[in-house]
Amino acid sequence: MNFRLPALVAFGLAAPVFAAETYRFDTVHSQVQFRVSHLGFSESEGEFHDLRGDFRFDRDDWSRSSCDVRIGVASLDLDDAAWNRKMLERDWFDVARFPDLRYRCLKVERIDAQRGRIEGELTLRGITRPVALDLRFNRAGIHKYSLKYTAGFMATTTIRRSDFGMVKYLPEIGDEIAIRLDIEGQREGVKRERKK
Repeated sequence: MNFRLPALVAFGLAAPVFAAETYRFDTVHSQVQFRVSHLGFSESEGEFHDLRGDFRFDRDDWSRSSCDVRIGVASLDLDDAAWNRKMLERDWFDVARFPDLRYRCLKVERIDAQRGRIEGELTLRGITRPVALDLRFNRAGIHKYSLKYTAGFMATTTIRRSDFGMVKYLPEIGDEIAIRLDIEGQREGVKRERKK
């Protein structure tokens, strides 16, 4: 009989399990930006400032990660007050009827140490479509100044605004919208360091 087996099992049960942990968005250091062709002359850029929700991230098993993000449409910023008002009207984001965008992660797949892919759903103007994000994990650790455990990511995707009923001025104003998210999140709960 192997007398070491019970001891190994007991050790395994006592060993810490690094499950998915919840992070709150650091909205000061998180950005939601998009770009769209403007008559072929340039790429116009916009940003949303009202980012709400949280995400769960498991560094050992990315498939256990998840997110539920809401973005306040009224926080749209195109660097021009008149354009901001125009884009919030019915033909565009229609903020009066649809004040929020929402993105839900349905599946997170790890490709390598830093890259992954998120399969999810985007709801915009009351229409929900599948949208995949290419994900890059930057780093996680104790923030030098806040002393909070922080995780950082960058994610990109491209959607078609016509898929969400936003068709005005097509094709002069581009249909494809390039989206980039730079995200920092602060871990909730007790600080717990990973073993080296």
